[in-house]
Amino acid sequence: MNFTTFWFALLFCGLVLAQDDGSTAGTEGNVEVQSCFPDMCDLLKEFGAMTEKLKAMETRLTDSETRLTISENQILELKNKERTKVMFSAAVGAAGALGPFNTDTTLIYRTVITNIGNAYNQHTGIFVAPVAGVYYFTIFFHAGGEHEAKLYLFKNDEHKITTHDHKSDSETADNGGNAVFLQLQQGDQVFVKLAANCHVWGSNYHTTFSGFLVSQM
Repeated sequence: MNFTTFWFALLFCGLVLAQDDGSTAGTEGNVEVQSCFPDMCDLLKEFGAMTEKLKAMETRLTDSETRLTISENQILELKNKERTKVMFSAAVGAAGALGPFNTDTTLIYRTVITNIGNAYNQHTGIFVAPVAGVYYFTIFFHAGGEHEAKLYLFKNDEHKITTHDHKSDSETADNGGNAVFLQLQQGDQVFVKLAANCHVWGSNYHTTFSGFLVSQM
């Protein structure tokens, strides 16, 4: 029974009682009406109160279901974040010296050691962030002393860190490295440039570029 029917029934009850009060007293029919309809009105009132309680329970149930859905979505999002794994390490790969070049040149690390998540491109030397988060990157080089050695790590067009060693006539081998945490958005690019008029030694072991996702955001 909806609210319209409920109030109509109450109105009908009141009209019947009013007719009963204005009719000829003492008849058998009037006695029955007076003894019957007050009970029905009480029953309708109780039914109306029960209806209100049921509607309140339905509202609370709907709210609980909504909160449960939100919680399930949050759990699913956390699980998806946990499943996102991004790790790579690559070496220059070419034997002998790379450089010197007349301009800053992006190094292409062709020997892929690890590439979980396939975010590093061995053909371009560029790492592209698959998800927003904090990443950790390292660069290391091995070089001779006859030329200056200098590497830059870039985030998009921003120069972030450098590893460097000066030219030396007395040193036959130089090594250097650096590391950085970077906050990246999805699609941000990270890569390494060899500075102009500098060189490094290429191999599958010495001059490397690595990174991994620390925390997704």
